[in-house]
Amino acid sequence: MVTRTLIAARTLVLLLAPLTAGLLLTTPNGQALHSAAAYTTFGIAVLHVIVTVLQWRPGGASPEPILYAALFLALTLAQVALGIAGLTVAHIPLGVLMFGLSLVQLTRA
Repeated sequence: MVTRTLIAARTLVLLLAPLTAGLLLTTPNGQALHSAAAYTTFGIAVLHVIVTVLQWRPGGASPEPILYAALFLALTLAQVALGIAGLTVAHIPLGVLMFGLSLVQLTRA
């Protein structure tokens, strides 16, 4: 239940990120909003890794969700680095990929 909620929250934030990117280009406060979306995505990704590890150890479930959560955290870190570097040619497609992957993971959760 907690994992599904985290994935849903991450998907929602990833849906809002392009909207804040549009604000980034048009308003003075856009940078702060887009940055907040990035920090929120990162925080959810870290929390997701922690939750999946905690669910795996005591319950003896499959460690596969940990791999998915860690992979998404790595993608989030790459996305932040690309955004800071201003490499929109890679930043935008990676954001679309992350949203798609998050949707797939949400439907499977």
